[in-house]
Amino acid sequence: MNAALPIPGVRWGAYPERPEPAGGRSWRRGLPLPFTLRRPGAWRQRAQAVWQQAAHWQALGPAEFMGLREGVQDALLRQGLDGPAAERGLAYVAEAARRTQGRQAYVTQLMAALALLRGHLAEMATGEGKSLAAALTAGVAALAGIPVHVLTANDYLVQRDAETFAPLYRLLHLRSAWVGTRHDEAERRHAYAADVVYVTAREAAFDYLRDRMRHGTGDAPLQQRARALASRDGERPVLRGLCMAVIDEADSILIDEAQMPLILSREVENPAARAFLWQAWALSGRLVAGHDFVLDGTPVRALLQPAGLERLARLAAGLGPLWVNAQHRAETVVTALTARHLLQRDRDYVVVPGDPAQRKKPEIAIVDALSGRIAEGRRWSRGLHGLVALKESIPMPPESETMLQMTYQRFFRRYHRLCGMSGTLAEGRSELRQLYGCTMLRVPLRLPDRSAAWPLRCYADETARRQAAVARAQALSAAGRPVLIGCDSVAASEAMAEALAAAGLAHQVLHARLDAAEAAIVATAGAHGRITVATNMAGRGTDIHLDALALAAGGLHVLSCQHNASRRHDRQLSGRAARQGQPGSHETWLVPQPPLADDQGEHTPGGSGARLSGLHRLLRLLPACVRADGRAALPAALLAWTLRREQRGNEALQARRRRQLFQHDIRFDASLCFTGAGR
Repeated sequence: MNAALPIPGVRWGAYPERPEPAGGRSWRRGLPLPFTLRRPGAWRQRAQAVWQQAAHWQALGPAEFMGLREGVQDALLRQGLDGPAAERGLAYVAEAARRTQGRQAYVTQLMAALALLRGHLAEMATGEGKSLAAALTAGVAALAGIPVHVLTANDYLVQRDAETFAPLYRLLHLRSAWVGTRHDEAERRHAYAADVVYVTAREAAFDYLRDRMRHGTGDAPLQQRARALASRDGERPVLRGLCMAVIDEADSILIDEAQMPLILSREVENPAARAFLWQAWALSGRLVAGHDFVLDGTPVRALLQPAGLERLARLAAGLGPLWVNAQHRAETVVTALTARHLLQRDRDYVVVPGDPAQRKKPEIAIVDALSGRIAEGRRWSRGLHGLVALKESIPMPPESETMLQMTYQRFFRRYHRLCGMSGTLAEGRSELRQLYGCTMLRVPLRLPDRSAAWPLRCYADETARRQAAVARAQALSAAGRPVLIGCDSVAASEAMAEALAAAGLAHQVLHARLDAAEAAIVATAGAHGRITVATNMAGRGTDIHLDALALAAGGLHVLSCQHNASRRHDRQLSGRAARQGQPGSHETWLVPQPPLADDQGEHTPGGSGARLSGLHRLLRLLPACVRADGRAALPAALLAWTLRREQRGNEALQARRRRQLFQHDIRFDASLCFTGAGR
């Protein structure tokens, strides 16, 4: 067996994982940067050879084809995933996919799979078949004996892909499974014992943290085996280690969510802490905006002024010992101000109603700003979640105590083999290489691009943009084209839906409160003349299939009314149109927002996205350029330059913060470490 394959056993132990790298650009030794990554033609030649080999096996009967499996697997076990055996194994899995999925893998999908097997990242445009490329990669690696985690963005995609490709894995004599939010520990342990497991990044990371808390990590292989023999089934780790991860939408998980702390906690009863939060909420309501505190910064934060600190000290006098420390007092009230003035219902969170029949209380559910979905199981820390509950007049949740924490940055660096795909990797390729050691291959389009980018528009206010969007949707729908209108938040999408309804236009809405109907809504979004209003839920991983009439009318049109802080997020939404060589178009309409000092935190839907404050000042200086319908007569080139400039600044700022968080996380872990460096 090839010693380079991370397989649980004598060589790698019962729970393989990479020791914490020291950080830096060259931590992933053994995966050099080949110059062929800059020459996609070389990868195409290899993929073409794989395609031809798979086509040669199409004439074999079922028994003859299955007879090839043992030889393919033996070669993989001897040679690993980096040589000719991997190409032959990929051809075998591709032919198995044709027999079970009814479609032959394209050369571009085989290019991506070859890159993934070598530990690289592949940038594939939306609609080019990333799910099949991931399944091909997982099938080859699993034939080599490596337990594979296929990680994607949400439970909907996890279950969909696992069920779609289950016949493929069965034909390869491999067991596949999926892990969802509602699976208990026994179900998870059984699922992770499969050869290929589909799971969200969040679930895999928390299962690893639970294993780490209960069983520790980093033991020698002999110690791991001894502990495994002495353990009962219910005491064994849930995972089998961190052997190989294939990440769908890699930039979303490795970049956008990298700053999200993964905190393993438990509920505790602390009446004093609950009373402390009640007092903080009451005190925050007595502070005056602009005098005692200001809302400023990027992203916007609540900052106490000297006058506010003095007033807070007077108000807190005599409230108890928890209010004596000035720093603790100020930080808690700032948290209360954040809940009161910055976090908005139906943008940052939704209120989930209770169910008396099931004795279920109403609760606060966080809306993920990137996906637009409810973040299952996620809670704000440092009392913020309880303060938001006070704001909405619902019962405060129990306090939680942190037992273990980690970030995605550190979690994914522990996989022995790490690879992934996305349609928007180019903007973050330097950061991905530095933090994770992954280099990028850009996979060319399979068919010519038929998308049309319509010029940017700018409107003076949200009402004018909404009215214009209704008119645009009405005209396109009348022509038979399906329309997707992207909005920033639940509130913005509902306001757009009300405007469409007032105009008598039939439509459907997709946002966090309607996630249960996601599959049905997406399935009909490509119908002839259909209008769909959606948050970012219609972005990553959403495949909108068009009917024949819609294609004949010109395909899907995407109208973005979002203010995304990153160019990658714009590309994700516009990529819903003109997939796989189909016709389609997209456009972006902007509404500049005033500087934070001018609006005192009264934000239009958009949150932490691009504010375009420079354009707002320009419109105030040149009111004559605003037409009667609210549209600003500004050149599209100026709008594009302004938007890209602000987004590039936002991206650079967030990249610096991710690096700082990573360094802080390493230092924090080292300060608490007594069993070995980096553990």
